[in-house]
Amino acid sequence: MRKALRKRLLATLAAFVGTSIVIAAASTAAARETTGEERAEIAGQSLIGSLAPKLVLKTIDGQAIDLGKLYGKKAVYLKFWATWCAPCREQMPHFEHVYETAGPDLAVIAVNIGLNDPLEDVQKFRSESRIKMPIVIDDGSLGEAFHLRVTPQHVVIGRNGRILYVGHLADQRLEDALVAARMPVKTDSPLSSADVSIKTAFYRVGDQLPEISAQTLDGATFRSRDSHVNRPTVLVFMDAFCEWYLETSRPTVAKRCRAVREQVATLAQERTNVRWLGIAAGVWTTRDDLSEYRDKAKPNIPLTLDESGELFRTFRVKSVPTLLIVDTTGKIVRRIEGFDPQLPVELETVARQ
Repeated sequence: MRKALRKRLLATLAAFVGTSIVIAAASTAAARETTGEERAEIAGQSLIGSLAPKLVLKTIDGQAIDLGKLYGKKAVYLKFWATWCAPCREQMPHFEHVYETAGPDLAVIAVNIGLNDPLEDVQKFRSESRIKMPIVIDDGSLGEAFHLRVTPQHVVIGRNGRILYVGHLADQRLEDALVAARMPVKTDSPLSSADVSIKTAFYRVGDQLPEISAQTLDGATFRSRDSHVNRPTVLVFMDAFCEWYLETSRPTVAKRCRAVREQVATLAQERTNVRWLGIAAGVWTTRDDLSEYRDKAKPNIPLTLDESGELFRTFRVKSVPTLLIVDTTGKIVRRIEGFDPQLPVELETVARQ
């Protein structure tokens, strides 16, 4: 996985001239590999032609952008990205050029996906790259609305307020979509006044764990509310490529991921009175990738892929690793972001309650 995924994430520039970023297909072992562009297109299939959500975004400078008020007047170009994402960095000059030459009929907005990217890192990147377009750090709403599966992911919304294009590469198809999106709205096709909103419940410490039904890699079903289980539960939010891909761009995060993975693997063997579930982020990860991670890293806990990002949004997980400790009554009693040497003691305390 390490070698294959490194190709996918670092070779986007080569992809512009025909070399694809490779992600193992999630179907059969004999299936051909899918590119990042195909992954974005598959994610966007059900979106094309649909009304874009009328969300109000807040930039890192405190400015509000009301998407609903733009529809009918301007086309909108959203680019999902992260500062640690090599393909995103490679495409940033193109993105900045689009912004600088946009004109009055196109709104260009950079949407940082908000995973392992604190505000200070985003601001530093903006300063070093000298980019000027408005930047929004996603709280999960946009990722949910536009089926975020890969970075960068481009979303083009026409002046009629409907989603026209979802893709991954900065290629001619993106350029064509940006041109088509600016076409005037036909008078016989008025904008719908329906407010398409995104609402995801948010659970924090002190709340009861919501109903979760997740299929693990081994085919079992994890249910958060199981009357036959009277043990504490630990949800481990993680990333399959954190340890090696972020080793250069986010070395502290990479070390945290490794330390927590090793700690959890040991505790899972020792604490049989605790129920564990590893929840992997779905960006740039398929079930096959997660299976390779499991076989090589040996985390010793059941793993599930949060492909849609629903669980990450439900618990507002913005960095990995993040652990949620749930007591025997189903109440979330502790949230840990990163490595906590006191985790064994805390688990023992919760198990006794």
